[in-house]
Amino acid sequence: MTIQPGSVTTAGWAMIVVTRLNGSQFALNPDLVERIHAAPDTTLVMVDGAQYIVTESMAEVIDMIALYRARVIALASELPSAALRRGLRPLGLVGTRENEREGQVGDPVVSHLRAD
Repeated sequence: MTIQPGSVTTAGWAMIVVTRLNGSQFALNPDLVERIHAAPDTTLVMVDGAQYIVTESMAEVIDMIALYRARVIALASELPSAALRRGLRPLGLVGTRENEREGQVGDPVVSHLRAD
């Protein structure tokens, strides 16, 4: 089965699909790409030092990574409304008891989503 390069994998949205020079495709986590070289082939250098030569141009890989990050932000912005639909309280800030008595908000502490 051939996956369109740049698309998400069936495993989820945490990977981008790129193509090796021999035509085989693989998915990688774009958060682990340290740098991209294009001289003349596009080489992805990962944070662990692994290098992958791909058929996509540097601009295409950068666009894939930007799209991936946009999807992450979009999903994160949907979380509060999705939580409300499931009957969960949204995340919020809570203060310390001492500061609440004085009418001040304490150091912010993120509360967890939980059902009432």
